[in-house]
Amino acid sequence: MKIDVRRLFELEGEREDFSFELDLSQTEIWSHKPLVTPVKIEGFVQNRSSIVTLAYNASADMHTFCDRCLNEFDSSINLNFEYTLVKELQDSDAQEYILVEGDFLDLGELCESDVVLNLPLKFLCRPDCKGLCPVCGKNLNLSDCDCLNSQTDPRLAALKKLLEK
Repeated sequence: MKIDVRRLFELEGEREDFSFELDLSQTEIWSHKPLVTPVKIEGFVQNRSSIVTLAYNASADMHTFCDRCLNEFDSSINLNFEYTLVKELQDSDAQEYILVEGDFLDLGELCESDVVLNLPLKFLCRPDCKGLCPVCGKNLNLSDCDCLNSQTDPRLAALKKLLEK
């Protein structure tokens, strides 16, 4: 979706609301496609005191696998973004502002990169997920195993022999 920002830069107090859906269901992130519903984008572009700002919210449902226990789970994302739009940039301002070249801003491209870059690096079914036992592979969220209690670090085997005497 492209938005005409020419009059927004010219008229103080001007505001334009927008709402659209962005289909990222075929976008592969960390070797799978977690976004199962279109990303709903809602926001506005506004000129306040000759400063043009863009603010929007992105929300979607996800279906993915936990990076610790490998169980499938559903979750949702709700991300907020706010930018200042400018017609010219100084070299030192490059990271603080979005440069609008011409009269149109491509919101689809901006929103897609924002959503993909702000997804978590690790997907967890819950914050306290215990994961899998590294020895037997049992899901430690469901029950404990005795593998870790019965094994000794080979570097400490000599000390264990001293304790057995």
